[in-house]
Amino acid sequence: MSGIITPMSSQPKVLITQDEIKKAVARLAAEIRRDYQGKEPLLIGILKGSFVFMADLVRELELPVEVDFVKLSSYGAGTETSGKIKMVQCLETRIKGRDILVVEDIVDTGLTVSFLLNYLKRKKPASLKLCALTDKPSRHKVPISIDYLGCTVPNKFIVGYGIDWNEKFRHLRDICCID
Repeated sequence: MSGIITPMSSQPKVLITQDEIKKAVARLAAEIRRDYQGKEPLLIGILKGSFVFMADLVRELELPVEVDFVKLSSYGAGTETSGKIKMVQCLETRIKGRDILVVEDIVDTGLTVSFLLNYLKRKKPASLKLCALTDKPSRHKVPISIDYLGCTVPNKFIVGYGIDWNEKFRHLRDICCID
C-alpha cells in the first residue's frame, strides 16, 4: 500500500480564497433576496457540508427565513460516491405549500441533490429551488438545474469551508483541492 496517495497525505492547495467565497455568498444572497422578496422561504441545508455556507448565506440574506437540515450519505470514508443515497436525518418542518430553497455546498455527481429534490417534490412545496456554493459539472451523472450557483470548480477533490474528507479539513477558511 505504500506509494498510494490519499487525501490525508496531500497538503490542501487553495482553489477559492475566503475573500472570493465571501463575494460569492454576497452575490447569491442578493439574487435570493430579490427573488424571495415578500416571502419567508424555508432553507434546507444538506448536512454536514453545507452548514458553514448556509450560516453565512442566512446572515447575508436579510430576509425572514426558516431553516431545517437533512443529512444524506453517499460517501462514507472514501473520495468517490457509492451512488447509493440514504437519508440519515429527516426534516422536521412541514414542506407542503412552502417556498423551499435547498442549500448545498457542492454538486458533484448530482445524485445526492437529485435524490433530495425528488423527495421534496413529492411533498408538494409551492416552489423548490437549489442554491449551491460549488458545482463540478464534469462529474454530473444526472441532469441538475442549479438556480443559484456560487462558482464552478474543476474535477478535483475539494475541502474547506465546511466541506470535508473523512471529517477532516472542514475548518479551512478557503476552499482547497487535494491532489
